[in-house]
Amino acid sequence: MHKTILNLSRRTAFVSAASLSAAICLLPLPLLAQQQRLPEAPAAHLIAALQAPASPQPQMAPAASSSAASASSSPTLTIAQAEQMAIANNPNISVGRLLALAEAQVTREARSADLPLAVADLDAVGSHLNSRITGDGSLNSPRILNKASGGLTVSQLITDFGRTHNLILSAKSNARAQLETEHATELDITLTVDQAFYQALTAQAVLKVAQETVAQRQATVDQVTALTKSKIRSDLDLSFADVQLSQAKLLLLNAENETQVAMASLNNVLGTDQDRQYTLIDNNPGAPAPAPDDAEAMVKAAFTARPDLAALTDQYLAAKHYATAQRDLWMPTVSALASAGDAPVRDDRIQSSWYFGAGANIGIPVFNGFLYNAEAKEAKFRAQAAQEDVRNLRDMIARDVRTAVLNAQTAYQRITVTQELLDQANFAFDLASARYKIGLSGIVEISEAQLNQTQAQIDNTNALYSYQTALSVVRYEIGQ
Repeated sequence: MHKTILNLSRRTAFVSAASLSAAICLLPLPLLAQQQRLPEAPAAHLIAALQAPASPQPQMAPAASSSAASASSSPTLTIAQAEQMAIANNPNISVGRLLALAEAQVTREARSADLPLAVADLDAVGSHLNSRITGDGSLNSPRILNKASGGLTVSQLITDFGRTHNLILSAKSNARAQLETEHATELDITLTVDQAFYQALTAQAVLKVAQETVAQRQATVDQVTALTKSKIRSDLDLSFADVQLSQAKLLLLNAENETQVAMASLNNVLGTDQDRQYTLIDNNPGAPAPAPDDAEAMVKAAFTARPDLAALTDQYLAAKHYATAQRDLWMPTVSALASAGDAPVRDDRIQSSWYFGAGANIGIPVFNGFLYNAEAKEAKFRAQAAQEDVRNLRDMIARDVRTAVLNAQTAYQRITVTQELLDQANFAFDLASARYKIGLSGIVEISEAQLNQTQAQIDNTNALYSYQTALSVVRYEIGQ
């Protein structure tokens, strides 16, 4: 019996010595990481941490409280409010609206050819007696007489056999295309707002996790410090705890920087150049809605609802009508002209002060160096290219919708997996903390549990908002 107890004592001593040796072997790794990430900490501080208990470092708590105070004082912002602000303030929306208004004026320009053209003239002529214009480069040689007169000339296109009509249809199609482009721009801005909003929301959530991690590891340092002072734990445990606290502080600094960067991106897409800080509100804090599963139905919906596809289709129709109009350049043009006026001051050889005349003209193109042929073929080829652009966009929409649905389904599955990982990490941390308190485990085990818990919290947060972003992409791809 005595021999058995002696053997057990030797085994216990051997296991303790082995655990201490493993901890000492692992010690340079976190210390080296601390020196690499925090270069301002001198080596003497690390030696002192091994020789004496490290004092608690509560300086991060005021920063966390000040961050919480500033967050509580900043205005709240939901994703619907962000979308409305961006549509109202983003300059890209204004550009699209102005271009749509400009394109509407092109339709009026094309329609003007069907309306009468009236020109008023005021003439005053002083001429040499009995002189004529003889060197004007034309076949006329009219007499010029002294006069002061005014008149009105009105011309009206009777028909050009459909060319002007096709030009009007082409302009209308371009105007509709610009309106659809404006709508597509709104969808682009909405998607960009959603992505920036969820990115900022993720950064704020990660910042909260970092703040809680600092507080948790500060509490661990305080606990280990008390145990070290009571000679229950060694300085090695305190050194490990200090390393974990420094890593948490580094995580907090990175999270604060990412939050500011994400907020700057959100302000940019909202259409402001000011550094505004918002407290973002998640409208879906509970369990997320299931991911869409019928990709083919969404593809069909996208073909009818996507404004960029409608805009490209209207551009193809505009090019088609323009090609027809260019082909009709060879058709005759029938127009009428009327002119009337009065010459109160005139030469005696002008017997009547009033004049009036009307006539009709038929213009028939004969030859112009194949200009009309080239213009017609050019317009036809451009219309065919526009048709191929429509087909290409349809193929891309089908691919993008299916890809977006698959990404949303994968993101939804990641939420369940990361939640399970978080539950397991929380259980492992609670178990490691309990084992450490009763002396059944070392600081390495609880440090690893803390790292796994923090990473699981960050992964779960990223999974939640990545799924919301994926749903926004699905809505964008189907034109909602």
